[in-house]
Amino acid sequence: MKKMALIISLILCANLLSQDATRVRPADQKSDDARLEPARTLNSYFPFAPAQFENEWTRRKQELREQILVANGLWPLPEKTPLNPTIHGKIDRDEYTIEKVFFASTKGHYVTGNLYRPKGKSGKLPAVLFAHGHWANGRLHDAGIDKAKKDMASGGEKTIESGRYPLQALPAMLARLGCVVFVYDMVGVADSKAIGHATGFADVQGELRLQSAMGLQTWNSIRAYDFLTSLPDVDPKRVGMTGASGGGTQTFITCAIDDRPAVAFPAVMVSTGMQGGCVCENCSYLRIGAGNVDFAAMFAPKPLGMSAANDWTREIETKGLPELKAHYKLFGFEDRVKAKSFLQFDHNYNQVSREVMYDWMNQHLGLGIKGPIAEKPFVPVPPAELSVFDAAHPMPKDSLNAPRLRELTAETSDKQMDAMMPKDAASLAEFRKVAGTAMRVMIGDYPNAKQLALHVGPNAGKIGNYAYHKAIFGRQGEGDRVPSIGIVPPKPSRNIAIWIHPKGKQSLFEGEKLVPAAQAIYDARISIMAIDVLQIGEQAGEPRKIDARYAGYTYGYNRPLLAEQVRDIVTAVSTAKNTIGAEKVYLLGWESMGPAVVIANAICGSAVDKTAADLNQFRFDRIDKTDDPMMLPGAVKYGGLGAFAAMCAPGELLLHNHMGTSSGRWTESAYKAAGAEGKLRREPRAMKPEDVAAWVVR
Repeated sequence: MKKMALIISLILCANLLSQDATRVRPADQKSDDARLEPARTLNSYFPFAPAQFENEWTRRKQELREQILVANGLWPLPEKTPLNPTIHGKIDRDEYTIEKVFFASTKGHYVTGNLYRPKGKSGKLPAVLFAHGHWANGRLHDAGIDKAKKDMASGGEKTIESGRYPLQALPAMLARLGCVVFVYDMVGVADSKAIGHATGFADVQGELRLQSAMGLQTWNSIRAYDFLTSLPDVDPKRVGMTGASGGGTQTFITCAIDDRPAVAFPAVMVSTGMQGGCVCENCSYLRIGAGNVDFAAMFAPKPLGMSAANDWTREIETKGLPELKAHYKLFGFEDRVKAKSFLQFDHNYNQVSREVMYDWMNQHLGLGIKGPIAEKPFVPVPPAELSVFDAAHPMPKDSLNAPRLRELTAETSDKQMDAMMPKDAASLAEFRKVAGTAMRVMIGDYPNAKQLALHVGPNAGKIGNYAYHKAIFGRQGEGDRVPSIGIVPPKPSRNIAIWIHPKGKQSLFEGEKLVPAAQAIYDARISIMAIDVLQIGEQAGEPRKIDARYAGYTYGYNRPLLAEQVRDIVTAVSTAKNTIGAEKVYLLGWESMGPAVVIANAICGSAVDKTAADLNQFRFDRIDKTDDPMMLPGAVKYGGLGAFAAMCAPGELLLHNHMGTSSGRWTESAYKAAGAEGKLRREPRAMKPEDVAAWVVR
């Protein structure tokens, strides 16, 4: 009988262990973590919630601005090199002139367009920057006679000329109203042919450096604004911006990150629905926790007008505008935001919606014209005659294609980062400001006590002779659900070691005994918290598929897996400090989880007292697939693992297995600048777990 009882006991024990004794949820219960659900896309729903207090919005606006800049690869802003504009080929019309323009937005890349100027005006004039959007051949667009007749029949246009050439009709009318207008080409459209539209950036290295078609286009918009406001006949305080479709995206994005525009009118683009279907309207991190209405709201309290059509913007008057009005009311200017829907027309910037824009510019740029304004017939210019380059003004010889421009951009960015290499306390603080902001966008913040949520437990029990507490925690209002087990020694100190392993919390045990490294920590009366980060242990699920066309379609709306895993670690640190009340927190990153632990420490700062991490000989620049589990867009741009480790200074840091990571230059410079050289230990080879534990408990 005794033998049979022993056998039964062993079978039950084996069955228990096979079910993972560290598991928090029942064995048959899947994780309810929202991040295991299908990914968000550009077609998801993006509601806007107005802020309750002005100071609350001030913080939110700053965070959104930094998010847009980081996402577009413009944090910190590149150097504004001389534009050296060429203006030539004046064309005379009844009330205005048209000139041809090209200038260098950055070395080797040229912005092209047409400059419309009113005749018979003197002094400083109001101006409008016009981003044309996704119409075939851009500012040289000819819709054709059949389309023009159809638009006339529907009431969208009044003349054949405006129907055929709507992107000429707009700047021509604004010039007649007394505005200087610059209509510029989107990248790869009309005369901007050195780089194809929405091409040349959708690869791994583009992601790692945050180089994107949208980033280049956004930089061109900023430089186009620089050009327009540099003209002697332009009043820089009375400049508006408009654009439709992709040009509407450029309008609200430019107006969100640049304080200079006085009036904005993005047409057929601001919506809680589809956020922009082109590569030039998407980039990694851009719409995580935000949408186009949020970006438009950043223009408050300055005048914001919008038009909508029978497309994804059709509901703006009921979904978006009421919230924007409440938002503007916060500043006392509810009348400064307007949206008008024309559901009888499909996606457009036709005469009906243009006239709404003219009235808006008239009212808020102070044009002094009695409204409402009706668009006048005009004599269009044959598109070929508007082309910027000719025999006397050829495309500059230093014009670069996408690969060469990206090389130059990378070199410039690397120099910019190298200049931030910490040398003393002041330069370390500046580096933290730049890199820390980027990391906040890429990963997120360290949550305070009020931002934490306990979803399950803590439930007490035992594994063998070890007392445990099991729980599932996360962040308030977010869908994360992080399972954890805490192993508590007899007479524990108030210190907690957070154990992060590629096998999750199950890696703590061999049978019913702690593995030797964990046992050493336990014997030192240090409690151990082990968690399953996303896609590990009981957090495993179907990996999200990364859009094969362009990773920004996925990473622009969902954090990369590595970022989510780092967030889980950061949440665990805050839970240990703010919920459990740990006096000291130690982070241990084993094997492939070492890099994630380093990044988490960089975000947590002084909340972590010691970190020991296996760098696993990892380098971000060796990633060759956008769906690599270690993909972190922007990681190479901001200095890679070495720069992230530098953010850990002056906390105690053990980095082992670092051979080939090139992490020493940044890390050692930062620790020296912090006066904490003695707190950094670097070992080229992988250390034994017991030796790592000995360093932690020493």
